[in-house]
Amino acid sequence: MAENADLLAFCIEKIEDVQSVKREIGEVKGEVERKIEEVKEKVQVKFGDLEKRLSELEDRPINFPANPDLTYSRPKVKSLTFDGQTSWTVFKTQFDVVSSANGWNNRVKVSQLVASLRGSAAEVLQGIPSDKLTDLMTIENALEARFGDSHLTQFYRTELKTRRQKPGQSLQILAADVERLMSLAYAECPQDVRDSLAAQYFVDAIRDEDTQHATRLMDAKDLKSALAYSMKYEAAKTVSKTSRNVRSIEVEDDTGKEKDEKFDCLLKTLEKLLNSHVAGKKNTPRRNPTVTCWKCNKKGHVQRECQTISPNQEN
Repeated sequence: MAENADLLAFCIEKIEDVQSVKREIGEVKGEVERKIEEVKEKVQVKFGDLEKRLSELEDRPINFPANPDLTYSRPKVKSLTFDGQTSWTVFKTQFDVVSSANGWNNRVKVSQLVASLRGSAAEVLQGIPSDKLTDLMTIENALEARFGDSHLTQFYRTELKTRRQKPGQSLQILAADVERLMSLAYAECPQDVRDSLAAQYFVDAIRDEDTQHATRLMDAKDLKSALAYSMKYEAAKTVSKTSRNVRSIEVEDDTGKEKDEKFDCLLKTLEKLLNSHVAGKKNTPRRNPTVTCWKCNKKGHVQRECQTISPNQEN
């Protein structure tokens, strides 16, 4: 009786353990499904953002043509300052844009340029004849001779050839740096030549070999096109990689389903064992507790179930 009770308790305990494991598997399954949905949503959002940014980049104008009809309706732009410590080429570009935005003529441009000079840059005016201080070309040539980047052209060209995308650096930043170096290294080249060279240097600088190879095969004619294609290629690679991860999670989920089926089978087996044990117990006839064994003369069992060892058996 005690052995049967222990077996029954053991079976019940195992069934409870299996049911508990089954519940845990169900919870893990639900968590995996939720994670998969979150990953899919994030991928869709990021892909949408990239498409939007690429569309804006493709539509952004490169040149800033002056519109005579809007010359006097534009808001005034604050003038700049130049002290000789920064790039003269960059300042000259900014100064021309501000001049165009404010609608300055040559006389006003001269006065604004002279007023913007500080420190060593203002000292250049001392070497210009007084009758030439109102001539814009003379002043710009003097500043170019003192602070220009023409003597650094070869340096910038070498930097362009050796430029490589840094770890973690985006393609947009790389393209902007290539464009900056192009304006310094090939300022005198025609625009179509500069565009073609910029695209080549940009492709050579891309860090990822697959992206570089794909963009080179695209044979972009300018930096803008090369940047747009390389960004689309990287976005497609990211989406493809994420999709593979999602499929891997789904495969793991299928493996979990197989384990779940095995637990169900084990549960059914234990239930059958328990039912069989209970049925066997019900079919076992109840013995008379007053029956006497003919072997040991004790009550409670018959001779064939007697466990007593007789003296003859010991010898």
